[in-house]
Amino acid sequence: MSTDTLSCEPSIFDVTAFDHDTSFAQVLQDLQTKGWSVLDDFFSEAFTQALIEEALVIETDNMLQAGVGRQKDHQIALNARRDYIQWIDPDTGVRGDFLEVMESLRTELNRRLYLGLFDYEAHFARYDKGAFYEKHVDAFKGKSNRVLSTVFYLNEEWEENDGGELVIYDEHNPDQELGRFLPKKGRLAIFLSECFYHEVRLSHKTRYSIAGWFRVNNTTGKSLDPDQ
Repeated sequence: MSTDTLSCEPSIFDVTAFDHDTSFAQVLQDLQTKGWSVLDDFFSEAFTQALIEEALVIETDNMLQAGVGRQKDHQIALNARRDYIQWIDPDTGVRGDFLEVMESLRTELNRRLYLGLFDYEAHFARYDKGAFYEKHVDAFKGKSNRVLSTVFYLNEEWEENDGGELVIYDEHNPDQELGRFLPKKGRLAIFLSECFYHEVRLSHKTRYSIAGWFRVNNTTGKSLDPDQ
């Protein structure tokens, strides 16, 4: 099985013999059967709360206005997205623990789905009141090293009228919604980066999350794989 075996098309995957954490097993099964997964309570209550506290103490001066594109194509586009970000390095215990869990998930994705994932990058994201991110894909087919996108939500007591929903669209019909999900505390979304258009609806209060990507290594003899 090659690294592109996990296609955008649904297929059947048997995880009955998978003996790891139940959440990992559900992610693997969902990805293989439909290409995306949304799970609640992915981490323990205590660990999720620690990540929330980590996000809340990041000062605006230490965050970047998020843009679109990468490297030389990167630009600020407030008509497309209005969130602030801070890339995550394992410089505190809880940040390191988060990256360690995602590394374990990367290992299982490679072991079970043969994806050839090379690493994982992630950042804290803050959407202030009135912020959004228009419909987009995280990777264009054959032009990116991002394979799987993840979003973990860090918001207490989020209600429907607070907005800020993640909307995932059908890959074959980008106008058809597959699901609309509130950014509730402890909820994890993961989906194939090339396949699914998605958006963040207008948020009516401050919204926190951790966005991340599992990547393959596109380094060649002529160019280095781009980082963040």
